[in-house]
Amino acid sequence: MAEALIKVLLEQLATVAFDHTKEAMKLILNAETEVQKFSSNLKAIQAVLEDAEKQQVEKASVRNWLDGLNDVSYEMIDVLDEWNTEILKQKALGVVTAEKKKTFKKVCFSIPSNCFCFRQVNKASHLYKIATEIKVLNGKLTLIATQKEQFEFHQSSIHSRDGQLIKPLETSSFVKISEIFGREEATADLLSKLLSESSDEEGKRVLIIPIVGMGGMGKTTLAQLAYNNKTVETCFEERVWVCVSDPFDGVKIAKAIISGTGNTAPDSTVLQDVLQCMSRCLEGKKCLIVLDDVWTEDQSEWESLKLSVIMEACAKDSKIVVTTRKEKVAEIMGATTQMIHLEKLSDENCLALFNSIAFLGREEDKDNGFGAIGEKIAKKCNGLPLAARTLGALMHNKKKRGEWQEVLDSKIWALKEVKQQVFRPLLLSYYELAPTVRRCLLYCATFVKDYQFNKQNLIELWMSHDYFSGKDYKEKETTGQYVFETLVMRSFFQDVVEKEDYYNISSSIYCKMHDIVHDFVLFLNKNECFTVEIKEANARRMRISEEVRHLMLMFASFSSPLSDFISAVNCKKLRTLAIFNSTMSSIDIKAISQMKCLRTLNLSHNKMREIPEEIGELIHLRYLDLSQNYMEKLPDSLGNLYNLQTLCLTGCLVLIRLPETMGNLINLKHLHNEGCSYLGYLPREMARLTSLQTLNECTLTDEGLKLGDLGSLDQLQGSLWIKLKENLKDATSDAEKAPLLNTKLRFLMLWFFEPYQDLEALQPHQDLETLTIYWYGGTRVPSWMISLQNLRYLCLDGWSECECLPPLGKLPFLEKIDVRGMKKVKTVRDEFLGIMDTQTSASSSSVFFPKLKDLRFDSMDELEQWEGVGGDEITIMPCLASLTISYCTKLMNLPLFLRDTPVKEVSISRCPRSIVMPVWPDNCDVHISFL
Repeated sequence: MAEALIKVLLEQLATVAFDHTKEAMKLILNAETEVQKFSSNLKAIQAVLEDAEKQQVEKASVRNWLDGLNDVSYEMIDVLDEWNTEILKQKALGVVTAEKKKTFKKVCFSIPSNCFCFRQVNKASHLYKIATEIKVLNGKLTLIATQKEQFEFHQSSIHSRDGQLIKPLETSSFVKISEIFGREEATADLLSKLLSESSDEEGKRVLIIPIVGMGGMGKTTLAQLAYNNKTVETCFEERVWVCVSDPFDGVKIAKAIISGTGNTAPDSTVLQDVLQCMSRCLEGKKCLIVLDDVWTEDQSEWESLKLSVIMEACAKDSKIVVTTRKEKVAEIMGATTQMIHLEKLSDENCLALFNSIAFLGREEDKDNGFGAIGEKIAKKCNGLPLAARTLGALMHNKKKRGEWQEVLDSKIWALKEVKQQVFRPLLLSYYELAPTVRRCLLYCATFVKDYQFNKQNLIELWMSHDYFSGKDYKEKETTGQYVFETLVMRSFFQDVVEKEDYYNISSSIYCKMHDIVHDFVLFLNKNECFTVEIKEANARRMRISEEVRHLMLMFASFSSPLSDFISAVNCKKLRTLAIFNSTMSSIDIKAISQMKCLRTLNLSHNKMREIPEEIGELIHLRYLDLSQNYMEKLPDSLGNLYNLQTLCLTGCLVLIRLPETMGNLINLKHLHNEGCSYLGYLPREMARLTSLQTLNECTLTDEGLKLGDLGSLDQLQGSLWIKLKENLKDATSDAEKAPLLNTKLRFLMLWFFEPYQDLEALQPHQDLETLTIYWYGGTRVPSWMISLQNLRYLCLDGWSECECLPPLGKLPFLEKIDVRGMKKVKTVRDEFLGIMDTQTSASSSSVFFPKLKDLRFDSMDELEQWEGVGGDEITIMPCLASLTISYCTKLMNLPLFLRDTPVKEVSISRCPRSIVMPVWPDNCDVHISFL
């Protein structure tokens, strides 16, 4: 970690702004000179860090030396950050001053020297304190630099492996290669047990199948393969996957089973209440339940879950699959006869797995000297699939035989301190990562096992700790993308999936870490990261080391004042604090005032009703997550967090307004506020947030943020839901000031609370992929709609005054159209296809709606006719798969061209019985219910 930390610190030291304060600095201990000395010492240490990082694994003295170096480095980062925060503060105040002269216009942040004359703002005493700290830290670093000589480190040339991050990474498709090498017999055995028609052995209604094997053997992979098997899917009414891990908690597992069935788990923490609810959810259903990664050998803990409840509730032939490293678990469950034991892979299968990844796309190298070395490397994997995949990913990018030989001859294979065999190949791969990537991986130890990472969220967390160097936020964010892809490609991340959001208008990437990788990262982190699940039984004896920098507290059916765990002693180095599932209504003010170094504060999924004003004292804060809480408002002191980059308010259902001081957050890049149903006021000062990239929902009012103010937020990207409230004054002129055309949004939702006649001025960017417009009161379709050449999904809902559909047929990528409540449309004419006159239809061959797959008309009260053109030279909707017509109570016909489409699903409901329809294809699933 020290390599990446020092690199970022040196960059900060090089850019610290003394230019505007030189006069004051001459009187304050000559801090600029002290910083230069500090940089010089760091560079001397940097030359030996690569060797020191490797030696720390087996030498405690080296590890202690590095800890001391990290301490001083972190302290200096905080001191510099305090200095730069003063500059940010003055920038924010400068913008306010400028706005008094010219309202809401983007202000250039070039700072004249007199702007920061600290004599004018009476900051001399504060500067003196900072300069003194710099001098003290320089003395500490000088001592550390002297101590390095006793270790006889090998000096490496100063180079940056981070340079590779600026290049596009190679495909990570090899991660998706089947991971069941040598597991054919086990796979067949598991499928056979799952699909067996009876489980009468010993009179049991439910068969328990344990999959047992040491870490890294592929137990979870095997269970996933069977769980997602198509035949298995159709065999069971309910399939539930629960990550158990350690510690074992019967209430938590039972609630996870309830949620897995699609039901809502009760708030109760009484085991009996939860078990009764679970029983009702499973009652009479044939179920497959997977309990993944079970550790406990305590019979009483198993009894608390009462498997008998599950077995009595589920229908006959239900199955429970348990993955565990311990054979004793199978014995406790009385299922040893059904146990599937995963042994190490044979040398042949281990080599095959290694080769499938290492030589992907470069098969010719296998017979060119690489294959013989690869065979020896694969043997060192000792039959562990995870090791084979990790080393295969490592060797994939090594193009020289000498590089392969270096891996084979590495001293890491002989490390005695590394007791788990799989850690050695992981260490080899880890040390080959760029320092920045290593540091980002280590941060993931902050999270519990089986945690599902959101890619964008993880990058924002990494950035909150300044893990990336670069000239601006965009460049650093791009580095974060490459870091994530590298960790996927090297098998440190797995189970990568894409999920759509609540409104199905955008999607996010998620992944997990293998539990062995989690153990490995904890092994490297030592005491720096600490995650604990707090129960009433362990709360009073919980003691958190003062060395912890990243802390996660998981409350299990119990809450206690934060000051019970965090004191002035053990939180002075804390840079991350995450608290989940507590019943605290307000965070402890005493604790807040002590966490001076925090960069990340996550208070999501609690019961917070109030955030104290003292939160404004956390000046280093970059990331603040208050999601899924119950505050009606936020404190005005939020505006003091000048460094804040990410503010998460997702699902804060009762939040009414944001504070006027939001405009001070000039560093804010991401405001996640989807699901804030009652957030009806955004202050107009938010127009000053010219760096804002993410704003999920935006309510525009006369009193607060206006439509015209969006012109300042031209960095917005991703998705945006604009709610135009009633009584908007001068809406037309405001719209002309809001150049959405210059905002690279991909997903746009417009919601009109009152009729608004000028949709024309709200033209979005050409890259827009999803457009949804609710309750537009205009009579005409905007002309720009046919120019959205990248549009994939269009929803028009509640257009009560519009009499015609937009001409969409020529949009090349449009896949789904959803039209609802256009109550004045009487006829779907040829214009809908993009045919504007008869000459167009006859002039040349044409394809209309070339990619359309899903078409829906709903609640079209006056729709009577759907005209259809035909002809040998015209093709209409060649990809149509689903057609839905509902509540079109006057519709008399559907066009004949629909019979020539490949439609697979047709649903017609609440339409006249006399409606004329084409003859649908034989393979089409048709559902019809007339008025």
